[in-house]
Amino acid sequence: MDYRKLKSGSDVRGVAVGENAVLTHDVVKTLGAAFAHWTAAQRGRPVAEISIALGRDSRVSGPDLIKAAAEGIVSTGATAYDYGMCTTPAMYMAILTEGFQPDGSVMITASHHPWQMNGMKFFAQGGGIGFHDLDDILELAQNMPAQAETAGQVIEKPFLPTYQQHLMNLIISGIQPEVPKPLLGLHVVVDAGNGAGGFYASMLEELGAWIEGSQFLEPDGHFPNHIPNPENKEAMASISGAVKAVNADLGIIFDADCDRAAIVDHTGKEINRNRLIAMISAILLDEMPGATIVTDSVTSSGLADFIKEWGGEHYRYKRGYRNVIDEAVRLNEAGVNCPLAIETSGHAALRDNHFLDDGMYLVTVLLIKAMQMKQQGETLSKLLDGLREPVESTEIRLSVTAEDFGAAARAAIEHVLQYATDHDDWHIAPDNREGVRISFDVDNDLNAAWFLLRLSVHDPVMPLNAESDVPGGLRFVLGKLYEAISQCEGIDLSPLKKALEA
Repeated sequence: MDYRKLKSGSDVRGVAVGENAVLTHDVVKTLGAAFAHWTAAQRGRPVAEISIALGRDSRVSGPDLIKAAAEGIVSTGATAYDYGMCTTPAMYMAILTEGFQPDGSVMITASHHPWQMNGMKFFAQGGGIGFHDLDDILELAQNMPAQAETAGQVIEKPFLPTYQQHLMNLIISGIQPEVPKPLLGLHVVVDAGNGAGGFYASMLEELGAWIEGSQFLEPDGHFPNHIPNPENKEAMASISGAVKAVNADLGIIFDADCDRAAIVDHTGKEINRNRLIAMISAILLDEMPGATIVTDSVTSSGLADFIKEWGGEHYRYKRGYRNVIDEAVRLNEAGVNCPLAIETSGHAALRDNHFLDDGMYLVTVLLIKAMQMKQQGETLSKLLDGLREPVESTEIRLSVTAEDFGAAARAAIEHVLQYATDHDDWHIAPDNREGVRISFDVDNDLNAAWFLLRLSVHDPVMPLNAESDVPGGLRFVLGKLYEAISQCEGIDLSPLKKALEA
């Protein structure tokens, strides 16, 4: 077994059900043991003195894999705490919560991926582990030390009620501390996608909210109703329809493990991707004028202008939620006031929440603001006034067919950069930190359209994102790129050509 093949960014991921399963009981057991040894080394203590907490989402393979991870942990002599059904953010909050405070934690989840998949997300004292940390854990798994003579123990200790109380306290203190039901009068529809987040609806009801229309709250690891993904069109259409059917004030949707979320407003309009970034940025910039907002590289030019108009600085960085979070942490350490790191996928990490990407924390902040605005006779979507959205947009994925796909992709990016340098009408983005981002003037409108070409974080693919603020600009920029890149070898350009012919 080559454990390195399980790596997906800073997580482990693979098929966990059926004949093609690679994330088997034995594999997860070994990974649990490897993480215990790695954590002991990080903490500078014998592994027998280490404790690791385990949680899972609703996937059908979750119960067996959490058991497997526990077996691996206790085989080293360490203690395993079984938290049962949990959310990914809660697994890190446990490390910080008095009365729990394990040395490390593991969430068994594959986020929004199909039900046959599963994975492992690892947390240490400083938060989610990094790419290189996972390399070390996988290397340990590849060369697993012998089992301890004396096994540790597995202790069942639910943490989700404690995490729920933490969220409730945030809402109470954020609206009216002296009122036991501060959400009275607010109608919220919750869609948990049959993942781990169904408890959020009952929590809101306990705080006074009306939750009629909420759906798919029961955990079901087959995800029978829609993919639990705030970026999925069918999922967003479902929550939008549910909000409109009952005339709710807003709707909330989570992915399976609740580290990502999105909302829809009272009209059913989706507030995800750039809109979600704009909304939380407006809330934070109202409190902290001049702050820097770190996003991934594919955010729109309209969002950049919106953040600037709210008095903030927009800082584009590389795709990958871990990259965005790490850069925000680095900026703060360098003295830059940066309260938010957020990806267009919905991963949002706030400084006030330990830079933990927590979908529930994000929507809790939005919910507090929604209640405050309703009390003033306003709706949450008013915050988006002035956000310019693209007239046209697309994402095209170009497969890299070369054996050394990294080298081929880098060569293509360097070629496009050189081409841009040689052509005055190609404007290289001054804040380009990933791949190559070029804007163009269209019909006398300055920088009216742009494209970003980069290498995927995980796959031999070059995602191409393009947007235009004017009709026809999309075809214009795609044509420009095709002219520049058509001679590059090892890249399948047929999807780009097809888009131009459509």
